[in-house]
Amino acid sequence: MEIAGYNIPEDLYYDERHFWVRVEGDELVIGMDDFAEKLAGQIVFVQLPFVGKAVTAGKKFAKVESGKWLGTVYSPADGEVTAVNEELEANPGLINSDCYGKGWMYRIKPSDMSQINSLIHGGKDVLEPWLLEDVKKFKKD
Repeated sequence: MEIAGYNIPEDLYYDERHFWVRVEGDELVIGMDDFAEKLAGQIVFVQLPFVGKAVTAGKKFAKVESGKWLGTVYSPADGEVTAVNEELEANPGLINSDCYGKGWMYRIKPSDMSQINSLIHGGKDVLEPWLLEDVKKFKKD
Protein backbone atom coordinates (compact mmCIF):
# COMPACT_ATOMS: atom_id res chain seq x y z
CA MET A 1 0.00 0.00 0.00
CA GLU A 2 1.19 3.53 -0.62
CA ILE A 3 1.23 6.05 2.22
CA ALA A 4 2.51 9.59 1.60
CA GLY A 5 4.53 8.38 -1.40
CA TYR A 6 6.10 5.40 0.41
CA ASN A 7 5.47 1.75 -0.38
CA ILE A 8 4.56 0.05 2.90
CA PRO A 9 3.26 -3.51 2.32
CA GLU A 10 0.66 -4.33 4.92
CA ASP A 11 1.52 -8.04 5.05
CA LEU A 12 4.90 -7.26 6.67
CA TYR A 13 5.84 -6.48 10.26
CA TYR A 14 7.83 -3.30 11.03
CA ASP A 15 10.02 -2.20 13.87
CA GLU A 16 9.90 1.43 15.00
CA ARG A 17 13.24 2.10 13.25
CA HIS A 18 11.77 1.19 9.85
CA PHE A 19 13.08 -2.28 9.26
CA TRP A 20 10.59 -4.79 7.87
CA VAL A 21 10.15 -8.43 8.83
CA ARG A 22 8.59 -11.15 6.69
CA VAL A 23 7.82 -14.60 8.09
CA GLU A 24 8.99 -17.40 5.78
CA GLY A 25 8.44 -20.79 7.34
CA ASP A 26 10.31 -20.86 10.65
CA GLU A 27 12.58 -17.94 9.69
CA LEU A 28 12.32 -14.17 9.58
CA VAL A 29 13.59 -12.23 6.57
CA ILE A 30 14.58 -8.66 7.47
CA GLY A 31 15.32 -5.51 5.48
CA MET A 32 15.08 -1.72 5.48
CA ASP A 33 11.68 -0.28 4.55
CA ASP A 34 10.97 2.23 1.78
CA PHE A 35 10.73 5.21 4.13
CA ALA A 36 14.11 4.49 5.74
CA GLU A 37 15.97 3.86 2.48
CA LYS A 38 14.59 7.05 0.91
CA LEU A 39 15.38 9.09 4.02
CA ALA A 40 18.93 7.70 4.14
CA GLY A 41 19.64 8.34 0.47
CA GLN A 42 21.93 6.13 -1.60
CA ILE A 43 23.11 3.22 0.56
CA VAL A 44 26.90 2.82 0.14
CA PHE A 45 27.84 0.24 2.78
CA VAL A 46 26.16 -2.60 4.67
CA GLN A 47 27.84 -4.43 7.53
CA LEU A 48 26.12 -7.78 7.83
CA PRO A 49 26.49 -10.19 10.76
CA PHE A 50 28.07 -13.60 10.26
CA VAL A 51 25.88 -16.67 9.82
CA GLY A 52 25.48 -18.42 13.16
CA LYS A 53 25.62 -15.21 15.19
CA ALA A 54 23.23 -15.15 18.12
CA VAL A 55 21.03 -12.04 18.17
CA THR A 56 18.87 -10.53 20.88
CA ALA A 57 15.63 -8.64 20.32
CA GLY A 58 16.20 -4.88 20.45
CA LYS A 59 20.01 -5.17 20.41
CA LYS A 60 22.15 -3.78 17.61
CA PHE A 61 24.23 -6.12 15.50
CA ALA A 62 24.86 -4.53 12.08
CA LYS A 63 25.24 -1.13 10.36
CA VAL A 64 24.02 0.57 7.21
CA GLU A 65 25.65 3.68 5.77
CA SER A 66 24.72 6.20 3.11
CA GLY A 67 26.59 9.29 2.05
CA LYS A 68 24.74 11.35 4.68
CA TRP A 69 23.67 8.83 7.28
CA LEU A 70 24.93 5.98 9.46
CA GLY A 71 22.28 3.65 10.81
CA THR A 72 22.22 0.73 13.18
CA VAL A 73 20.32 -2.48 12.59
CA TYR A 74 18.54 -3.99 15.59
CA SER A 75 17.24 -7.53 15.81
CA PRO A 76 13.46 -7.92 15.88
CA ALA A 77 13.70 -11.19 17.84
CA ASP A 78 16.03 -13.42 19.80
CA GLY A 79 17.57 -16.10 17.62
CA GLU A 80 20.36 -16.97 15.25
CA VAL A 81 21.38 -15.49 11.89
CA THR A 82 20.86 -18.19 9.25
CA ALA A 83 21.73 -16.21 6.10
CA VAL A 84 22.93 -12.80 4.97
CA ASN A 85 22.45 -11.18 1.59
CA GLU A 86 26.05 -11.25 0.38
CA GLU A 87 25.06 -9.34 -2.77
CA LEU A 88 24.79 -6.23 -0.60
CA GLU A 89 28.55 -6.23 0.02
CA ALA A 90 29.20 -5.56 -3.68
CA ASN A 91 25.95 -3.73 -4.42
CA PRO A 92 24.44 -2.08 -1.30
CA GLY A 93 22.25 0.03 -3.61
CA LEU A 94 19.95 -3.00 -3.96
CA ILE A 95 18.35 -1.70 -0.79
CA ASN A 96 17.42 1.51 -2.64
CA SER A 97 16.29 -0.18 -5.84
CA ASP A 98 14.37 -3.16 -4.36
CA CYS A 99 14.16 -2.90 -0.57
CA TYR A 100 11.46 -5.57 -0.22
CA GLY A 101 12.99 -8.00 -2.74
CA LYS A 102 16.64 -8.26 -3.79
CA GLY A 103 17.59 -5.73 -1.08
CA TRP A 104 16.72 -8.03 1.84
CA MET A 105 19.46 -7.98 4.46
CA TYR A 106 19.42 -11.10 6.60
CA ARG A 107 17.46 -14.09 7.86
CA ILE A 108 17.16 -15.23 11.41
CA LYS A 109 15.67 -18.28 13.01
CA PRO A 110 13.88 -16.89 16.05
CA SER A 111 13.91 -18.79 19.31
CA ASP A 112 10.38 -17.48 19.96
CA MET A 113 8.32 -16.58 16.89
CA SER A 114 5.74 -14.80 19.07
CA GLN A 115 8.21 -11.92 19.57
CA ILE A 116 7.13 -10.53 16.20
CA ASN A 117 3.76 -9.72 17.77
CA SER A 118 5.40 -6.72 19.45
CA LEU A 119 6.19 -5.23 16.02
CA ILE A 120 3.97 -2.84 14.07
CA HIS A 121 1.59 -4.82 11.87
CA GLY A 122 -1.81 -4.36 10.36
CA GLY A 123 -3.76 -2.49 7.76
CA LYS A 124 -3.83 1.16 6.81
CA ASP A 125 -5.46 2.13 10.12
CA VAL A 126 -2.32 0.94 11.96
CA LEU A 127 0.44 1.68 9.46
CA GLU A 128 -0.65 5.11 8.24
CA PRO A 129 -0.62 6.95 11.61
CA TRP A 130 2.79 5.41 12.48
CA LEU A 131 4.36 6.34 9.15
CA LEU A 132 2.82 9.82 8.94
CA GLU A 133 4.13 10.64 12.42
CA ASP A 134 7.66 9.75 11.30
CA VAL A 135 7.27 11.57 7.99
CA LYS A 136 6.39 14.69 9.97
CA LYS A 137 9.27 14.13 12.40
CA PHE A 138 12.04 13.37 9.90
CA LYS A 139 11.16 15.13 6.65
CA LYS A 140 11.95 18.78 6.32
CA ASP A 141 10.08 20.54 3.54
